Amino acid sequence: MLAQFLAALSLAIWVYLLFGRGGFWLSAERDDAPLSPDAGVPSDAPWPRVAVVIPARDEADGIAACVGSLLGQDYKGEYSIILIDDGSTDGTAAIARQAALEAGAAERLVIITGRPLPAGWTGKLWAVRQGIEAAAELAPEYLLLSDADIIYADSVLASLVARARAGSLVLTSLMVKLRCESLAELAFIPAFIFFFEMLYPFAWINRPRNATAGAAGGCMLVKTSALAKAGGIDVIRNALIDDCALARSLKAHGPIWLGLTQRAHSIRRYPGLSDIRHMVARSAYAQLNYSPAILAGVVAGMALTYLAPPLFALLGSGPASAMGLAAWALMAIAFQPTLRFYAVSPLWGVALPAIAFCYTLFTLDSALQYARGQGGLWKGRVQAG
Repeated sequence: MLAQFLAALSLAIWVYLLFGRGGFWLSAERDDAPLSPDAGVPSDAPWPRVAVVIPARDEADGIAACVGSLLGQDYKGEYSIILIDDGSTDGTAAIARQAALEAGAAERLVIITGRPLPAGWTGKLWAVRQGIEAAAELAPEYLLLSDADIIYADSVLASLVARARAGSLVLTSLMVKLRCESLAELAFIPAFIFFFEMLYPFAWINRPRNATAGAAGGCMLVKTSALAKAGGIDVIRNALIDDCALARSLKAHGPIWLGLTQRAHSIRRYPGLSDIRHMVARSAYAQLNYSPAILAGVVAGMALTYLAPPLFALLGSGPASAMGLAAWALMAIAFQPTLRFYAVSPLWGVALPAIAFCYTLFTLDSALQYARGQGGLWKGRVQAG
């Protein structure tokens, strides 16, 4: 009797997820086609000035490609790039400077040597704050906050600005396509996006009257005046999940938008399982507000949602087995749009329970690292404690 109840509950969860959670699994919120820069505004309106802010700490592998792609944007307004070299030891700044020279646009790149990290700030947000300070003298209408490993198609900046102006958006964010080549990436990166969309359904984020707020930190176009009204970056200075914290802060001041894109992608590599584990463990416990009670609830919820269906399907009998199989099938179906987006085999849908089990272990590891005083460890900095 208990088995049938739990199997029915698992099935009910998946029915809700497919039909009651904003259609997150459809991955329908996209920005794959460029928007006209004058979309929704008079054709003679001036193109707004943009300052691109890139915090960079030991980003030698990707900074040249990132800076080169940004300097090659087909954008007719004024824009410049401010790179904050946050204590790099690998020549990040010199590589960025050379990339700007090769692009014939050295005058549009400003490199700032980051100041020492004060108490109460994460390294990334302190670097971003310094970049915004430097941008203030340029009086930009928008700030593009970009990670240092993102490569942009030449139409992205114009399209972002067009979408922001047409919708009077205070935050316009792209979930860039993450690298998905190694076995570890094939197994875990599409699921990472799937879980993120489940937590923060993009359709709900994009509805002004819905309280759900989220963003993707690799690419965020921010209305400068709205950021100032929200209190600036200072209000989220210690947030590990800074993108969603910023989205919550800004949505109180206007509409926001988040979508998937094929026109910007990250070249950051996650070659092995340990790399994926570290990426998740760095912030997973922060997502749970460092609460053991919430952690226990999440573990139980993951078990019921992802592990129970295949266990009932394979080891159960009668109605419990049938309901377990049905929940497993719905799970695999829900994963298909994300798998197609990443052009990987649909058979990974069947493996989602095993992938979710690993993510649960990563989350437990995140809590363990926090207990050991290593929470939020990133490039030599412990940022949660």
